[in-house]
Order: sequence, then C-alpha cells, then structure tokens
Amino acid sequence: MKEFFRIFKNGIIRENPLLILMIGLCSALAVTTSVANGIGMGLSMTFVLLMSEIVICLFKRAIPNSIRIPIFIIVIAAFTTVIDYVLKAYFPDLSKSLGIFIPLIVVNCVIMGRVEGFASKQKLSNSIADALGMGLGFTWVLVAISLMRELLGSGTILDFEVFNPLISFINNSFKFINLGAYEPMLFFILPPGGFFVFALFISLNLFIKSKLKIVTPNVGDGCCGCAANNECPVKGGNS
Repeated sequence: MKEFFRIFKNGIIRENPLLILMIGLCSALAVTTSVANGIGMGLSMTFVLLMSEIVICLFKRAIPNSIRIPIFIIVIAAFTTVIDYVLKAYFPDLSKSLGIFIPLIVVNCVIMGRVEGFASKQKLSNSIADALGMGLGFTWVLVAISLMRELLGSGTILDFEVFNPLISFINNSFKFINLGAYEPMLFFILPPGGFFVFALFISLNLFIKSKLKIVTPNVGDGCCGCAANNECPVKGGNS
C-alpha cells in the first residue's frame, strides 16, 4: 500500500504530466476555456489511461514485442471510442465543446508514454496507481487553468456569473460606491491567453520548488521515481 500511494503521488505532484513532464500540452491549452471542458477532458483522459494500463498490464506477456506499439494503440483507441460515445450520448454539449480533442486522446503523449514506459513493465497494482496519479494530476492542472481562464475571460465559473453579482452586492451595500459592470478580458479565452496562464503556473511551480528546495531527479541522481531503478544501465546497475 505504501508503494501504491508513492506511485500515485508521483503523478499528482512530483511527475505531473503538465507541470513537470510538460507532455499533452496541445489538448490542455486548447480545451481549457471553461471549467466544464477541463473537468470533462481530464476525467476522459483518466478513464482511457486507467483502462488501457489495466488491460495492457494484464496481457503484457501475451503481446509480442515486435508489434506492441500497434497493439497499444488499438487498446487505447478502443477505450477512447467508448468515452467518445458516452459523451455524445449523455453529455452532447460537452462533447461538442471538446470536439476533435476527445478522439485525439488516442495519440496523447501522456497515455502512450505511461502505457509503454510503465504498464508494460510493472505489476497491476502499480499500473493502477500510476494511471490514477497521472490522470488526476493531469485533471487538476486542467481544472486550475480552466478556472482562471473562464473567470477572467468570461467572468463566470461553470457558466455562473461571479463578478457582476459581487459588484451589485457591493453597490447596494455601500451607496457611496458605484462600480461598473465587469468587462470580460477576452484575451484569456483566446489561444495566447492559454499560453500565458500556463506560463504563470509553470513560474509558480518553479518558485515553490526553489523555496522548498525540491529537486526533480535526473538519470544518475537517484531516479527514485523510475521503475528500472535497480537495473539502470546508465548507473551500471547500482541503486
């Protein structure tokens, strides 16, 4: 259980796919114009990653090494199709909003990287922990970015107005104050705004790491998060 939570925590913080590994950025920056999109995309990714890692981990010994990549893609595509049809059937508005980025989960670097680098080499419990950690780590960053972009770019959270009701309350409570209506900063829901907000998150992450003196391990410097820690050819087999 201790190992399970260690691997799970790696995906949430230490090896976060967006803030640390910086993979899967295309969909992350494209869909985060609203919190609903961020939640939908994050949970869809988590589902596909979890089911793909489970299936591939269970059948890894039966998969020929020479054709493992095509088989991995077929497995990922199958679960991507499942979540795509579920969204279309039960959440049509969300499906339309996410558009092509749900089918593109098939080629998302996060999923392919974890399936090839982890699930195909580890036991089932570790694969589940990795999938949940990476998936939820991806999700919370998406939601955080979406929250900031929607709040500043539209003045809403989950389509509920935030600033204008607050301004009205202040105007009614303090007669000597007369604040105008909030003017959304459309920059934040445009592509440049996505890059800007992501840059802010990266800067904040680096600032916190510098204050806490957290060092991301490199090959040869401990590699505590690596599945091949005890058999690393770079370190000559020494842990």
